[in-house]
Amino acid sequence: MGLINAMRATTSGLAAQRVRMDTVSGNVANIDTTRTPEGGAYKRHVVNFASADNALPFANIVAKFSGQASTGVVLTQVTTDTTSPMREAYEPANPDANEDGYVELPNVDLVTEMTDLTSANRSYQANATVLNAIKQMALRALDIGNR
Repeated sequence: MGLINAMRATTSGLAAQRVRMDTVSGNVANIDTTRTPEGGAYKRHVVNFASADNALPFANIVAKFSGQASTGVVLTQVTTDTTSPMREAYEPANPDANEDGYVELPNVDLVTEMTDLTSANRSYQANATVLNAIKQMALRALDIGNR
C-alpha cells in the first residue's frame, strides 16, 4: 500500500470516528427527550460502517492484482436502535405522561454511550498516530532523496 493510499485509509477512519462521536453526543444530549417531531420519545442512534473495498466497483479484482488491503472505511447508515427497550418513569405531572402517569423515556444508556465515546476516541487517536507516522515517513523519504 502506497503512502497516499495509507493516508486515504487513515483519514477515512478519522472521519468515521468523528461521525461516531457526533452521534454519541446527540444521544447523550437527548437522554431525557420525551417528545420528538416524529412523535414519542427520542430513539438512540447507531452508526454502521463498512470496509471501503466493498463500496468500490471492481474492488476485488484490483485487490487480487495489487495485493493491497482495505482502503479505509465508509459510513453505510445511521439507524435508530430498535433492540434496546425504551425506559419508563412515573411522572404524573409531566405533560407527556400516559393515563397511568408513566412517561416513555429514550432508550439511551449513559454507560453504553460513554463506552462508545471512549472507543471512538481511542480509534480516532490511533488513526491520528498512524497519519503522523505516514507523514514522518514521507518527510524522511524526501530528506533521503535530497542527499
